[in-house]
Amino acid sequence: MAATKQQGRGVGLFLAGLTVTCAGIAKFASGGGKVALAIGLLILLAAFFRFLKIKPLEGKIAVGVQPAGMKLLGIVVTLVGWLVVLFGPHLAAGVGGRMTLTIIGLAISLVGVLGILPAACNKNAIWKV
Repeated sequence: MAATKQQGRGVGLFLAGLTVTCAGIAKFASGGGKVALAIGLLILLAAFFRFLKIKPLEGKIAVGVQPAGMKLLGIVVTLVGWLVVLFGPHLAAGVGGRMTLTIIGLAISLVGVLGILPAACNKNAIWKV
């Protein structure tokens, strides 16, 4: 879960704070729920400050600058695909048309996720140096 004792304690504190916060949200209508939410948020805040104090174990990461334009294009293509999935079925009257539009939307999203984004992230990867 963590590489060092300091990281492990930070992750443990974060998980405890997240659990108490979720319990507080679930029981928010009661007084104890509000107290649990406040305590959980304080524990999460302490965990975040503990994370900020952790020193990295490695040196500078040898990854080159990735092309932001290709990443943005991949995200846009993925979101357009999901918009086709969400709103396309409302445009078709029959079941066959709805299924076709949904499959087209999923295919567009997969092109963004499996085609464009990996190509953008592997453009200047460490193993290509």
